[in-house]
Amino acid sequence: MVIAEISSQFFTAEQNGQRLDIFLAQNVPSVSRSQVKRMIEEGAVLVNGLLPKPSQILKEGDVIRLDLKPPKDAKAVAQEIPLNIVYEDEEIIVVNKEAGMVVHPAPGNYDRTLVNALLFHCRNLSGIGGVLRPGIVHRLDKGTSGLMVAAKTDAAHRYLTEQFQNHEVYKTYQALVWGDVKGSRGEIILPVGRHPGDRKKMSTKSRRGRDAVTLWNVEKRYGFSTLLNVDIKTGRTHQIRVHLADRGYPVMGDTVYGNASKIKTITDAALKGRIRSLERQALHAAGLSFIHPKRRERVFFTAPLPADMADLCRLFEEKTIS
Repeated sequence: MVIAEISSQFFTAEQNGQRLDIFLAQNVPSVSRSQVKRMIEEGAVLVNGLLPKPSQILKEGDVIRLDLKPPKDAKAVAQEIPLNIVYEDEEIIVVNKEAGMVVHPAPGNYDRTLVNALLFHCRNLSGIGGVLRPGIVHRLDKGTSGLMVAAKTDAAHRYLTEQFQNHEVYKTYQALVWGDVKGSRGEIILPVGRHPGDRKKMSTKSRRGRDAVTLWNVEKRYGFSTLLNVDIKTGRTHQIRVHLADRGYPVMGDTVYGNASKIKTITDAALKGRIRSLERQALHAAGLSFIHPKRRERVFFTAPLPADMADLCRLFEEKTIS
């Protein structure tokens, strides 16, 4: 990693008062404005020791610090990785992604991703997503398991993308959350955007949040925890995790939006140990429905709770009964 600093002594008269992203794109070799924006969002840029916004205006006396990572080969390669394939034809492939798998190559995760596995299995995917995201029309967080659809042809990619944009794709999740959720069902309507103090997180308190709607209903109660069915009407980054945490019911295992003190309420040592062994947020994409790009009829897919979440639910049930 290369550390670079740019101070105001290098500013020209024209650059004083310029936007940060424009200044960096013009003055850092081989870095585009979109790459600059991503670097800022990932916390790789500091202005006067603080995390900035891409639109921050530079002024005399500012010191910019950049963490420049060595360049990587900007092309995903095929890798033989097992896939849980739910459905496949000449147009699409639906997989049940396991928790811990990143969807596509990105800084810090350039291989062993879903894209790498799909390239090996399919040999050909839609090229619209580019060399790093072929076939990808939507994403799941690394720690979230469940259903995803990828496009094999450009026509399928365009058709599926249009459905996502028009909110015609239906997605249902199951979330194991902390607390005994009040009520049997509910609706959360809160904007979601970049956290004002931590660019790596999302928040309902963002100054530039976008409208987000989450519907939930109770599947099972365990007293200290609740299994929820969750439908999202919008697809904002980390939407479910942010919305549920805002309501005081963070997803179990969520190290970003969770409440670490919640586990202190558990007095059973064995149970506490099992909860701590959960190595990801207990969130699963259990249902996926869309109109097939060739048959032009709606298709439905489901995926049962993965073993780690199902085992916890069984253990919680035992503790509830006893």
